[in-house]
Amino acid sequence: MTLQQLHYIITISETGSLNKAADALFVTQPSLTSAIKELEKEIGITIFNRTGKGVTLTNDGMEFMLYARQVYSQYDLLLEKYGKHANLKKKFGVSTQHYSFAVKAFVEMVRAFDTSKYEFAIRESKTCEVINDVSTFRSEIGILYLSDFNRKIIMKLLKSSNLEFHKLIDCKAYVYLWKGHPLAKEKTIRFSQLNEYPSLCFEQGDNSSFYFAEEILSTNEYPRTIKASDRATMLNLMIGLNGYTLCSGIICEELNGTDFVAVAFEADELNPNSVMEIGYIVKKNSMLSKMGTLYIEELKRYLAAYSERENSNTIRN
Repeated sequence: MTLQQLHYIITISETGSLNKAADALFVTQPSLTSAIKELEKEIGITIFNRTGKGVTLTNDGMEFMLYARQVYSQYDLLLEKYGKHANLKKKFGVSTQHYSFAVKAFVEMVRAFDTSKYEFAIRESKTCEVINDVSTFRSEIGILYLSDFNRKIIMKLLKSSNLEFHKLIDCKAYVYLWKGHPLAKEKTIRFSQLNEYPSLCFEQGDNSSFYFAEEILSTNEYPRTIKASDRATMLNLMIGLNGYTLCSGIICEELNGTDFVAVAFEADELNPNSVMEIGYIVKKNSMLSKMGTLYIEELKRYLAAYSERENSNTIRN
């Protein structure tokens, strides 16, 4: 088994096509096919199902791919730190729940590097995919939150994937809506005031548990619910339908614009507030790349500035 063979199967898995993989790898398709057959013969499993529509991973192949990504990712990190090939593009990826501040920190991090020499990726994704991306080394860092409700389940998943969670900030719930919403000028909003408006949430997949919901207070009963798969669609639904979502209140106006506001959620006996503990996940005992280290620094810088503004507003009020 060689690193080249691992690189081949990872590329095939990502492209879903032997032709596309061969083009990306600058090898002929017969050479690629031969290399994969040799690997499958060596390890005694079939990695790919081959059909007229392309290739897909077998069950054995999916398990093998988990380990292959880990090994090849570590090889990439070694090249980044000790390699002498200046023309080799270094890769860095972040997977995150839908937080504009995570994108803002990513933007600031990328500005510090020559993008012609690096391959950057940021993936706003479902909670399970964030965990899986970091577990399989597809992304170096993941951003998600814990609460009293989901902590036990999420931490169990992290432990089984050999991941560790690092806290960044604690936040209480805010109601996020557009500035033309009838409740936008309220100082606080109670749950009962929201009954006639649709609650917006990010889709987590058909088989997902509500433990993976990105929205705080996900156990509450919402009379009207609409799911969205991306932030842009959710913002459009806020304007078009007077929808709202419950979030951390950490909003980057530079990216989301100034047409939206975050109003403090007012708890009651039936709907108590809850703390969102937002943090980042990485592989245990892993060594962060230069990009990863700077990204965490940018996250902490942005969140520290947010906390300072919030404290100042609290004192004035």
